Parts: sequence; structure tokens; C-alpha cells
Amino acid sequence: MNFYVLTLFPEMIEAGTGTSITGRAMKNGIISMEAINIRDYACNKHKHVDDYPYGGGAGMVMQAEPICLACDDIRKRTGKKPRVVYMTPQGKTFNQKIAKDLAKEEDLILLCGHYEGIDERVIDMEVTDCISIGDYVLTGGELAAMVVMDAVSRMVPGVLTNDDSGMDESFENDLLEYPQYTRPEVYRDMKVPDILLSGHHANIERWRREQSILRTAENRPDLLRKAVGSFDKKDRKFMRENGLGDFLEE
Repeated sequence: MNFYVLTLFPEMIEAGTGTSITGRAMKNGIISMEAINIRDYACNKHKHVDDYPYGGGAGMVMQAEPICLACDDIRKRTGKKPRVVYMTPQGKTFNQKIAKDLAKEEDLILLCGHYEGIDERVIDMEVTDCISIGDYVLTGGELAAMVVMDAVSRMVPGVLTNDDSGMDESFENDLLEYPQYTRPEVYRDMKVPDILLSGHHANIERWRREQSILRTAENRPDLLRKAVGSFDKKDRKFMRENGLGDFLEE
């Protein structure tokens, strides 16, 4: 998968994506990332890419031409018309489902805004998806773009060393991940649950499923309400026995 990040701060993107899992995937040629400086497409000697907003108001707005020219250049080089994802607090809230959908693409353009945003005509002409990583405002779209790249990369086959690790995490099936433990067996008088030491894989899987339900009920009841539609009889019995029956009646 190939990421093209349109940004005013390419060094920020490069520094934030070259390590850990994404860095290893780039080294192995599974994914690639190119941070493209929008200023390189400015058609003025001072490389300005912003101007005052029509109608007045505070701040500056990123101009349409440099962004559109950058998109044109990517299309010429790839011979394709990739999806263009604009990172903006006005977009749909990013989640695991969106990450899986974007991971199906061979090429993906991530557009990082700054100042008061970008000229609306860019959204009309170029942008296919508007995505937000949460209900708050960042200085620019770079951090959000790195979040999206990290989450999407994990869904690309071969990026994770263990393919199962991408399927057994929080938000799969709208449930949060179960508790995890490792050595030592006892630490500061706190012991690993006996079930995990039993070697009985079916019982362990059942325990993990139930812990996921409990954790989701406590921390993300909104997700549990979405998940109960796919629950089997064992799940529903467990919920009733643990005071979570109201979720089943909603």
C-alpha cells in the first residue's frame, strides 16, 4: 500500500512513521510513504499557500491551487485516481471499520490542513473522504494523518508479524480487548487468573470473551449496545447473570 501525505511539514510525517511496525513494513516494502510538501506546488516566488478568507474572519485559508496541483502530480505518476482523505474535525469519526475499508486501497492520499482549513473547492473537486480522529481541534492534520496511517497499516496483509494479532484486538466485533498477562505469574501479590494457567483453550477463550463484554460494558456501553445483536445464547446468559440484561432489552 502506498501513502501520499500532502503537508506543510513533511519532516514531521517522516519522523513519526519511520519506526516500530510501520517503519519495519516500509523497510520490507509492504507499505510505502511519501511526504509531499504542498509549498512545492505554490506558484509564487515566496511559496505562499494561504490567503485571507473571502467574507472576512480570523485566520488564513489554504489555497486550492497548490493542493490540486499536488493531487494532479500524484495521479500522473501513479496513473490512477486514488482516494483523497482530508483530515478535519468536520469529518466522520475514524474507527476500525473505516481503517479496514481504507486498507483495501492500493494508493491513498492523506491531506493535512492548517490555519483555518482549506478552500472548499478542494473538498468539492478532490476530496473523497473527510475524517476526524476525535471531537477536538489540532494545530494541523499531521498528527491525525499519522494516526490513520498507523491504524490502516495494521490492516494491510503482512504488516503484522502474526496475522491473528490484527483480528483479536479492541473494536473487533464492537468489543474492547480482554485483559492480558505475562510473566511473572505473581507480581506484588497480584496473581495471573488461574484460568489462563489451566491450558484449557476453550475455557480460556470463553473467559476472554466474557472479560471483553465486561470491559466494554464498563468503558464503552455505546459499543456494547451495537454488539449485542450478534451475541449467542452463552453471551446473553452471561450478561443476565452479571447484571447486564438491560443491554439486551434495549
